Amino acid sequence: MNSLSQKAYAKINLTLDVTGILPNGYHSLRTVMQTISLFDTVTVTLKNCADIHILCDDAGVPTDERNTCYKAAKLFLEAVGKAECGADIAIEKHIPSMAGLGGGSADSAAVLRILNILLKKNLSADKLCEIAVNVGADVPFLINGGTALCEGIGEKITPVSYDVKHNVLLVKPDFGISTPLAYKSFDDKKLISVDMSASLISAMHNGEAIYDYLSNDLETAVADDKIIRIKQELKDCRAKASMMTGSGSCVYGLFDSEGECLRALDRLSGRYAFVYACKTI
Repeated sequence: MNSLSQKAYAKINLTLDVTGILPNGYHSLRTVMQTISLFDTVTVTLKNCADIHILCDDAGVPTDERNTCYKAAKLFLEAVGKAECGADIAIEKHIPSMAGLGGGSADSAAVLRILNILLKKNLSADKLCEIAVNVGADVPFLINGGTALCEGIGEKITPVSYDVKHNVLLVKPDFGISTPLAYKSFDDKKLISVDMSASLISAMHNGEAIYDYLSNDLETAVADDKIIRIKQELKDCRAKASMMTGSGSCVYGLFDSEGECLRALDRLSGRYAFVYACKTI
């Protein structure tokens, strides 16, 4: 076998607490992340020459060294002593970019998992995460996904036992938000984190509804009028809670029932750049 495809699942942030700035300039975080059923499809084909080539059906996605899949493949091949090998990486995109849904990170995590299988290296999830942290902050979590508390820059992962499945409506306006600018806004406004992650995890463990514990420091920092309006529209559509994910610009609503979620989908489709109904997984 020299080719394999996998689904690369998106994520949402149920909490995102900015806890400090590290010496290297990165911000330290405490965030509860959750994978959802929206996914890209990533196909990796091994080559006998040291060349990494990326093909993507979304013209807005870079297909050179700027793509984190390129970096993931290069770091993996070097880590396992296969620098003489290469790979063709094909990405079928469904996760919108600059949305806070972790699309590029999910694709990169899929590349690491696939190469581990194709090259029969049997690296543990922990070892894959050691490689993944050098690719991007969300990549270690997306190696396994599920529900987890992620700390540091995303490399410290503690799985959270949470069996409740939610109906999710994603709504992205016609603009993205630069991650560096979102963090700069947090710093410039001298905001203090609401630090809700521990309370959310406690609610999960105790079987409580989680809706009152969702938070995102970067949403507060960005304070965009259109994002605030989308949140209210989701609540008007009977979402139990709504929140921006990551550094944005996508907003999600959590619904008690699939029917309510689909009715909200019908109501908001066509009004925004991306509207999609999915579930937590």
